[in-house]
Amino acid sequence: MRIHIIGAGPAGLYAAILLKKALPHGDIQVFEQNRADATFGFGVVFSNQALSFLRSDDPETADLIEPHMKHWHDVALQHHGEHITIDGVGFSGIGRLQLLELLQARARKLGVALNFETRIAALDDGECDLLIGADGLNSRVRQAGNFGVTESHGRNWFAWFGTNREFDALTQTFVDTPFGRMNAHHYAYAPGCATFIVEMTPETFAKTKFAELPASEYRRICSVCFADVLGGVELIANHSVWRQFPHLDCTRWFEGHRVLVGDAAHSAHFSIGSGTRLALDDVLALVAALKSVSWDLRAGLAAYQSARQPVVNKLVSASRKSARWYEDFDKHMDLKPWPFALSYISRTGRLDQDRLERLAPRFTAAARNRGVTL
Repeated sequence: MRIHIIGAGPAGLYAAILLKKALPHGDIQVFEQNRADATFGFGVVFSNQALSFLRSDDPETADLIEPHMKHWHDVALQHHGEHITIDGVGFSGIGRLQLLELLQARARKLGVALNFETRIAALDDGECDLLIGADGLNSRVRQAGNFGVTESHGRNWFAWFGTNREFDALTQTFVDTPFGRMNAHHYAYAPGCATFIVEMTPETFAKTKFAELPASEYRRICSVCFADVLGGVELIANHSVWRQFPHLDCTRWFEGHRVLVGDAAHSAHFSIGSGTRLALDDVLALVAALKSVSWDLRAGLAAYQSARQPVVNKLVSASRKSARWYEDFDKHMDLKPWPFALSYISRTGRLDQDRLERLAPRFTAAARNRGVTL
C-alpha cells in the first residue's frame, strides 16, 4: 500500500510511525514544505489524562517522549497579587522541536521516507492509495476537497512567545496594564525554558496599537507588562504574530482516498491544552479503524470518522466554552481572587461540586474555608 502524508508535525510523523509498524512493507512517505528543524512556537503540553491514554494505546511512544518532559501536578493562578494553586490538574510539557526530532528519528529507524522542503504540486495525482492531511489549520488537503468546513474566529488577540525562565506549574497570570487587562498562559517545557502566550480582548489590543508596531517593540512592551512574573528576563519571539483563534470544524473527515487528522479537521482552543493530544488520538483511531477492516479504505475511513468524531466533538465543545470564558476574562477579573479561581476552574461546565472535590481536594477545602463554593 502506498500512503502519502502531508505535514511533518506531530500528527503526520505519528501517523507514519504507526502505519509503518502496521504495514512494514508499505510505501509510507511524509512530505513537509519546511525544513526538518523548523518549528513555530515553543513547547507542547499534554494533560496527565492524555499521557495515560497514550501509554495505554502506544507505550513505545510514551517511553520515547516521557523522559524528556517537564511534569507538574498543579495549575496556578495569579490575580490581584494572590497566587492560588489548584491541585489535581496535572500536565506535562516538552519542547515542540525536541518532540519532532524524537518522532523523526523513530520514523526513519522504521524506514519511513521523510521528504522535507518538499511541496507536492498536485495533491490528486493518483500516486498513492491513501492521502493523509496532517497539515494543520491551513491544510491544503482540506482546501482541495469538499469536507463541509465551517470556520469562525474568536474575539481575543493572542501571540505565542517563549522565555528563559522556568515555572513550577502551568500558570495563568492576569494583570492590569496601562492599556487594559491582559493575561498570560505560561508553562515550562524544558529546564530554564517556557512557553508564554499573551492574550487580550479586542478593546485592549486596539489601545496597544500592536497591529501597527514592529515585532521587537510589542515583544518589549509585553515583557514590561509581565515584568513581575518574568522576573527580569525578556520574552523571546518565534513567528510571534498576533492572531484571533480559528474555530474550525468539518462535517466530513474523508473524501475518496483523502482523510484529515488533527488541526486539519478540527481545532480546540489552546486554553485546554488538548490540540496535540487530539491529533495523536486521531491517528491512533485512524490506524485502528483501518486495521479492523483489513485495510479496506472505504470502510476504514468511514469507521474512523464514525468512532472518533463524537469524542472530538465533546472536547471541542469544552474548548469553545473555555474560549468564551477567556473572551470575558477582563470582566471576571473584577472578582476577588478565590471567587475568580472558582469561575476559572468551572469555565467548561464539566465540573460539579462533587467532581471538583475529588479532583482538587486541597483547593476545594481552601475555597470553602474562605466561604467560596462552586
